[in-house]
Amino acid sequence: MTIGLTGIIGLGTVGEAFLRLAHQAGHRIVAVDTDLDVLARVGNRLKALAADSVVLTDDLAALKDATVIIEAVPDELALKTAVLRRLGEVSQAPVLTTASALSVPHLAIASGRPETVAGLRFLVPPGPGGTVEPAPTALTSPATASAVDSLIAELGLTPVEIGAGPAEDATALVMAYLNRSVAFLEAGHATRDDIDTAMRLGCGLPYGPLRLLDTLGLDTAHATLTRLRRQTGDPSFAPAPLLTRLVDSGRLGRKTGEGFHAYDDEGGTSSEAPRDSPVGRPVRTVAVLGSGVMARGIAEVTATAGHPTVLVARGRDKADAALAAIADSLTRAVRRGRTTPEQKAAALARLTPATDLQAVADRDLVIEAVAEDLDVKRPLFARLGTVAKADAILATTTSSLSVTACAQASGRAADVVGMHFFNPAPALRLVELVRTDATSDDAFTGADAFAAGLGKSTVTCPDRAGFIVNCLLFPYLGAAVGLLRRPGTDIEATDNAVQQGYGHPMGPFALLDTIGLDVALAIQRRLYDQLAQPEQKPAPLLADLVAAGALGRKNGRGFRTAGGRR
Repeated sequence: MTIGLTGIIGLGTVGEAFLRLAHQAGHRIVAVDTDLDVLARVGNRLKALAADSVVLTDDLAALKDATVIIEAVPDELALKTAVLRRLGEVSQAPVLTTASALSVPHLAIASGRPETVAGLRFLVPPGPGGTVEPAPTALTSPATASAVDSLIAELGLTPVEIGAGPAEDATALVMAYLNRSVAFLEAGHATRDDIDTAMRLGCGLPYGPLRLLDTLGLDTAHATLTRLRRQTGDPSFAPAPLLTRLVDSGRLGRKTGEGFHAYDDEGGTSSEAPRDSPVGRPVRTVAVLGSGVMARGIAEVTATAGHPTVLVARGRDKADAALAAIADSLTRAVRRGRTTPEQKAAALARLTPATDLQAVADRDLVIEAVAEDLDVKRPLFARLGTVAKADAILATTTSSLSVTACAQASGRAADVVGMHFFNPAPALRLVELVRTDATSDDAFTGADAFAAGLGKSTVTCPDRAGFIVNCLLFPYLGAAVGLLRRPGTDIEATDNAVQQGYGHPMGPFALLDTIGLDVALAIQRRLYDQLAQPEQKPAPLLADLVAAGALGRKNGRGFRTAGGRR
């Protein structure tokens, strides 16, 4: 079936997204909105697209010749019912409602012509190559179902199966995380751009949380949070005060040109002042302390980037095994085309194994990557304070412990920074940089410049448990585990809804298995001990699994790995 004229009613975030897709697909379009300011704003954006095949109007009767109509007015029962009934008076075309929190069968019956109404379910406004779930009802006619399938194909969208229940669970998990991110910004823990960059690169997400809110529409997010708060009584859904203030001021995100970010007339992000290039203390030579996965990954990265690197392990066997593992990793990188044999050889030539801490004495930067335990790190920093040269930068790779505690132990706190690399360090671009109250400007900017020279993106974090990524990620993971207390929760369906609906690389249960259930539990406990916030409280069911020996992917027993299934 070929669509002759596509009608769209409602030009908010969702309606405009469908308008753009239909225009790119070559459709003739009639788009209706009763708000003249909205029509003017969308019209200005369409000028940049040379969209002369689009008619914008406030007259619903203009849809009389449409062959399919997308209804995208706000998710309010009375409003949608009234619009659907009015549409029935002007057109007999199939109507596809974008209702997310309302019952499609209810709306179809209320329309007075249930056979012509079906749903389109998505969790993020659709873009090119995005996903959408066709949601016909038992009353939908074959012709209407065919129109849904044809439209999805013509708009270049991928049909997926999510389900109303998993979609609601995914929305609750993600909306609480987004709300927490707003509160994090409002508390001054990190900047807007650092929060977005950290979560996008640290978790492989398509959007940072604040940009995602702008994309969804701040009013839509606020309404969803308010509904969830009313339904569940869960305080994590109470909209953050900053979100409420932005909505009250009319700053609703991309659709109004301003939200957490600013947008140009075409809806793209307005250009922002470039970040100053840091200089600080120069770093040429590096020492990495440790022989585990993180230490090996960092040493591989620094040597590949051209820095002579000494890797200090507790014994010669551990040091040799670490260098062998790095060589194997570089061999795989050559096989995958990420590096050349010559670059591999040069990197290995820059690596020197050592077992004596005196080997760091001439290094410009010393990176500690030993066990995540202050009883191990503090004595090590006490020794570094006397062994490292006077102008060396001392860095800890802790992901959740106090950088200040390490700095104080060193006796030279001005030289100490946190450099939290993400695993695997050769592949992931993010480094969370942590400065304490005592960290000097030249030490911090030197570490920043060094990380940039490695090809990493840095964000500045407070010396606060979890920094940015773990502080925002683990309450989301804990809430997912909490869903299992409710009968009928489907682990695989929830993961699928988060992946397909929000574009996450994996759902929360698969991510927990990947992290390791024991590691996740340990991080949750540290966060709760240090922050004492209810949302950071360790999930009891996670503790039960770990006690039963279920550790996730590494031993084949977890949420998605039960019985060895991977």
